[in-house]
Amino acid sequence: MKSDKLAVLGGTPIVQKSPGYVWPPTNKVTERALVELYRSQNWSWNGPWEQKFFRDFSQLHTARHTWLMANGTVTLEAALQALGVGPGDEVIVPALTWLATAMAVIYCGAKPVFVDIEADTLCLDAAATAAAITPRTKAIIPVHLYGGMADMDRLLKLARQRGLKVIEDCAHAQGGMWNGQGLGSLGDIGSFSFQQSKTVSCGEGGCVTTNDDQLAERLFRFKHIGYDLNAKQGKAADAPPAGLACHNYRGTEFQAAILHGQLAGLPALTERRNRNADYLTQELEKIPGVKIQARGRKATPGRQSYYAFMAILNRGQWGGATHQQVLKALQAEGVPACPTYGSVYRHPLWNMPPTAYRIHGGYRDQRGAGCRVSEEIGSASVVGFLHPYLDLPRRDLGKIIAAFAKVQQHANQLSQLS
Repeated sequence: MKSDKLAVLGGTPIVQKSPGYVWPPTNKVTERALVELYRSQNWSWNGPWEQKFFRDFSQLHTARHTWLMANGTVTLEAALQALGVGPGDEVIVPALTWLATAMAVIYCGAKPVFVDIEADTLCLDAAATAAAITPRTKAIIPVHLYGGMADMDRLLKLARQRGLKVIEDCAHAQGGMWNGQGLGSLGDIGSFSFQQSKTVSCGEGGCVTTNDDQLAERLFRFKHIGYDLNAKQGKAADAPPAGLACHNYRGTEFQAAILHGQLAGLPALTERRNRNADYLTQELEKIPGVKIQARGRKATPGRQSYYAFMAILNRGQWGGATHQQVLKALQAEGVPACPTYGSVYRHPLWNMPPTAYRIHGGYRDQRGAGCRVSEEIGSASVVGFLHPYLDLPRRDLGKIIAAFAKVQQHANQLSQLS
């Protein structure tokens, strides 16, 4: 029988040997494709792998167009630039997200306006968004965070009423669907990341999706040094639209080949993770003081995307333990627990001295105001683990549940920690 003493205080951990995981996945088919691609010496510029990726990613996400780019930060910048966002404009972003969501706004010369999140989904709050709109607001960037989905019905309705554009930040949402429609295809533009830890990964990479043909052309030209879609290398047929300062944000054939090899299996992988998430939710919510991050209100059954599985703690039921103490205790029991990003405006890189960044006059003064839920829940009451652990067998998931129960039951012991 295992000791009731918490492992962080010298007791026996629930998980004796970490199951671990290897991510991103590899396979022989993609390996052979990469060797052939290397030998072909055709490594960039709208090659056949990129075309296959465009086609299949678009189909998977019910979008007309998909363009591959270097990473998931430049895709957000491209989306903003294609929509005409620039100096003097404001863009609403959730207080709880990764830094890039707000930094992309800065890169365009605009001002990010931080708005609070919902206490259940941890995604952008539609009512708070409505209250934050000013005559300078140009766009809204809802983020489908971790395993939640922003309320796209309410946000899109609000945007239409107020004449605003919507960019879906889908960095955590590859393969996710809202009411039968792919995430990234509901707003004007979707932005995806394929960084090393993402559910679809090529180390670094990103893409945009859209159903608007004119926006698709602007996005393509923006990331492709102004060239139109059918231009040959070194033979630009015409100039890009006036005012669209284009960049070289292209992806490569290697990125496209690695990504394409993961698309066919993504729906089945997502469904399996949904089943395991259902099991974890059912069992963990039996523990006092534990509530699991809510799925999207209209998440298609089996197609909720999961970048991470996050538990929201009612710390009043955790023996007075701090967020950090609970996190350390779970880790000591063998649970690969992690916190959220925390509110963007508290991130160290957002608080560099004014001289550190010479981007449009700096940004230290652009803070969040009234983002209580992000501060009290998102930043201070949430613990979880990344998506590969949702692939573990039930016996290992059961140990994670047991570890949560043990820490909660004996949380009063954590007062001994500094």
